[in-house]
Amino acid sequence: MKIQSNSVVALTYDLYTTENGEEVFVEKATEEQPLVFLYGVGMMLPKFEENLSGLGTGDAYDFHLAAVDAYGEKNESSITELPGDMFEGMDKPEIGSVLPLQDNEGNQFRARVIGVTETGIQVDLNHPMAGQHLHFKGQIINIREATEEELSHGHVHGADGHEAH
Repeated sequence: MKIQSNSVVALTYDLYTTENGEEVFVEKATEEQPLVFLYGVGMMLPKFEENLSGLGTGDAYDFHLAAVDAYGEKNESSITELPGDMFEGMDKPEIGSVLPLQDNEGNQFRARVIGVTETGIQVDLNHPMAGQHLHFKGQIINIREATEEELSHGHVHGADGHEAH
């Protein structure tokens, strides 16, 4: 079977970014703990999926994604200051820590603390990998058709399709 829309794909990967002209290892998915996802439903980066399209079980892959095709360029307008009174009665967060936040519509997101002042907490709302070029290397472990339940739920129910949630 080849990867196509509504396939469940299990794969390994090594992910690298570039810092100061050198490739730096970031993370990996192994055969024991693969990345398993429903292909073609918007779960993954579109260009990531595009590079996997048509591959089959056992196929290796090795591709690069420019920042614009991954998590986008860093957006300076996504750096803001939260008012200090939001943190009244608690310790001020440390620089580098990640804060779970929620907007007025109930959407949850995370912000990385980049500064602490007397009046507030400076946060970066960009994705942690915004502005970075990504390099993926790995292998396709398994491909199967998604179950009707997975398709109706919009996500995978485990590598074999029988995992409860």
